[in-house]
Amino acid sequence: MIIFTSICANYLHKARTLAESVKQNIPDAKFIVSLLEREVKDSYRFDAFDDIVLAKDSWGDGFERFIFKHTIVEASTSVKGRFFQYLYEMYPEENKFVYLDPDIYVYSDFTELRHVLDSRPIVLCPHLLQPGNIYMELSSTAHGVYNLGFLAVNRSEEARKFIDWWANRLSLFCYDDMGRGIFTDQKWVDLAPCFFDVEIFKHRGYDFAPWSLLDCGMYEDNGKMYVKGDPLRFIHFSGYGASTEKCMREWLPDGDHAFKKLYKEYSVIHERNNSDNISKEPWSYAFYYSGEKIEDKVRYKYRSSYDLMYLCSDPFENSNSFYKNKKTTPNYKIYVNKALDVYNREGLGALTQKIINKLFRQ
Repeated sequence: MIIFTSICANYLHKARTLAESVKQNIPDAKFIVSLLEREVKDSYRFDAFDDIVLAKDSWGDGFERFIFKHTIVEASTSVKGRFFQYLYEMYPEENKFVYLDPDIYVYSDFTELRHVLDSRPIVLCPHLLQPGNIYMELSSTAHGVYNLGFLAVNRSEEARKFIDWWANRLSLFCYDDMGRGIFTDQKWVDLAPCFFDVEIFKHRGYDFAPWSLLDCGMYEDNGKMYVKGDPLRFIHFSGYGASTEKCMREWLPDGDHAFKKLYKEYSVIHERNNSDNISKEPWSYAFYYSGEKIEDKVRYKYRSSYDLMYLCSDPFENSNSFYKNKKTTPNYKIYVNKALDVYNREGLGALTQKIINKLFRQ
């Protein structure tokens, strides 16, 4: 089994913590880091990492154009599909591949997952396993039904079809743009059960997270943790810090609780692995080669215009002013589609009025 995570350097402390937990509980697994940086510094290496692979080395031509489109939040998710392809190619003897977000901690071997992957090509975990909180349900519909902090595939033709499809979609649209129905790599996978043979994994011990705390049923028995009878396999400490602590205050009873105990233990390990303040490491792709910081609005302009994207092979050679001063050709197809949408929904009169308002900026 290969387990990997995808990070920028400022999340190395989280990846260290995850890697230690993997080595302690799944010793036969290889742990590999996909790193979204320009180089692997000596300080990035860690005993529990079997390998660190620069994302650009798993990508091929055009990586600079690709990564320039993305903010740091989008970047580490945008390469996950391609990295699955890379692992397929580099480790032909391996048959099981698992992605875990860096803010996960493993508590025991993935016994059930190993068994499922013997016969099922793709395994996803839903955010929610029971109804009850309408706001959490709305969040799930907005951000994605399945939590992509975890994804597992085996080596099969069906899994490869899924990986290739997903990698392609992420190469084109992996943005935090919920107004367009996109939330990084996650919303795309809402479609996966429609297109592919997917196991929707409902074991409560996998991908337990702060959004699982409401009526969670976590308890300790003879030194082992369970969630409503299912052995705890890993916790996803998403929103570690203020967000998780807010969920604990609102959804857990006062006094001692199994999750509170695990959160406290995780905090100690997490902070120890950040003793070198690696969390403050600046993202190398946040800057042009000149050292000028790239403005987010430049990235947004760049990714909305093929004129700019293909203006040069390496956008990091330029500057903010270079892109701000460039005129772009309007994408008329977008305007036509918007006009047709208004016409179909509201009729010709509404479309005419909107055009007049646009022309005269009313």
